[in-house]
Amino acid sequence: MTLIAKSKRLYLRELNINDAENFYKLNLDPEVLKYTGDKPFINIEEANNFLKEYVNQYKKYKMGRWAICLNDTNKMIGWCGLKYHPKQKYVDIGFRLFKKHWNKGYATEASLLALDYGFNTLENNKIVAHVYNENVASQKVVLKTGMTFSKNINYDKKLAKLFSISKTEYLKK
Repeated sequence: MTLIAKSKRLYLRELNINDAENFYKLNLDPEVLKYTGDKPFINIEEANNFLKEYVNQYKKYKMGRWAICLNDTNKMIGWCGLKYHPKQKYVDIGFRLFKKHWNKGYATEASLLALDYGFNTLENNKIVAHVYNENVASQKVVLKTGMTFSKNINYDKKLAKLFSISKTEYLKK
C-alpha cells in the first residue's frame, strides 16, 4: 500500500486492483455519476482492467486519483486526487464518494490532503477544479478548500465553473 497522506479521520492511498469491486460499485450509483460525465463500468472485470492501466498515472506523473479510506476501519469510501492533463498542462482535483458518506466532510478533508500533497510534495504552482453548474454540493466543497471561482467555462460540452488555487494562496491559509 502506498500511503499518500493522512488526517484525523481518513487517509489517501494509491488505488490498486484489489479496489476493483469498490470502484465498480461506486460507479454503479447514478447519483454518484450524475455530474461526472462518466458511464458505469460494465462489470468488475472492466473496473479491474481500468485500475491495472491507471497505475501508469502514478508512475508517469507521481499523482492520480487515490482511494479515500477511513482510519478506524481501513474501508474505502471513495476516491480523491489530482490529475495531470498533459495537453493543457494543468492539474485538477476531483473526488467521488459512496452516497452514504456524503455530507460528513470527507470530500473536503480528502481534498485538503490532496491539495497539501500537490503543493508541498509535488510542488505544483496551481491546482484547478471543474464543477458543472448544477453540482452545487461539489462547488461548496472546493470553496471550503480555499479555491476561488475563476470563470464560467464549457467543460465536456456542459456549462461549468472553473475554480483554482495557487501555491501562494494555499500556503497563506
